[in-house]
Amino acid sequence: MRLINSLSIIILAITILSATPPSDTKKGIPPGGTLFTAGVGAGLIGGLYNGFYPYKLLKKHGDFGLGAPDKLDGELMVFQGKIYQTQNSGKTFLVDDKQLTPFAMVNFFHPDIRITPNKAMNKAELFHYLDSILTNTNGMYAIHISGKFSYVKTRAFPPVKEDDHMPLASMLNLQHFFEFTGAQGDLIGYRLPSFMDNTNIAGYHFHYLSQQKDAGGHIIDVKTENIVIEIDILDSYTIQVPATKDFQHFDFKKNREEDIKSVERGGKN
Repeated sequence: MRLINSLSIIILAITILSATPPSDTKKGIPPGGTLFTAGVGAGLIGGLYNGFYPYKLLKKHGDFGLGAPDKLDGELMVFQGKIYQTQNSGKTFLVDDKQLTPFAMVNFFHPDIRITPNKAMNKAELFHYLDSILTNTNGMYAIHISGKFSYVKTRAFPPVKEDDHMPLASMLNLQHFFEFTGAQGDLIGYRLPSFMDNTNIAGYHFHYLSQQKDAGGHIIDVKTENIVIEIDILDSYTIQVPATKDFQHFDFKKNREEDIKSVERGGKN
């Protein structure tokens, strides 16, 4: 009788543990994964738009991520090992592996956490919800959000001319915005810590790719409906520094914090 009771307790304990949502510490497995960045975030914000790193090589460092195309011709989404580009016209397509990027971040996505919120959220509520899960303020997280969205607003910049280095924050009036209702697709993004600002872009950064792979862009606003959130906990990052004259003479001493914020939200207010 005691043996049966003991077995019942063990089975009950296993059931409870299996139903408990995973977190950074509850999994009992150390996080792992490397974020690879081609280029420097502050460089892109400050006007380094000429591509230098081939997409073909980028794929060797990750199957998930985001970035910018050569000459700032829209936005990039890296998803399931394929790279998509959304131009300022809204046209979205698979890219040629021979093309170059001035800035991109990727990782091989292996989710440590999977959650179904079962509630609708606006952008602020979504980020607050994610903050309640991602408790390590200085942690690096790759985040995939899939499902239905009642509203999505994205943007893409037009291409610049060769060697045009006008700061990105000075080009906000050139953005093209796209709005979608009743959308299905994927948010591809990261939450990176403050110590990575300037090299990357700290905070939340998401790009959208529609389920049909025919629309996308940098997320300006979003309202979720029925979504699944997957999180990959990263523990290291690598930067490929451009070997170009423009990069060698770029002024990284300038504080671009406000420029980064205005570019991320799509406006200065």
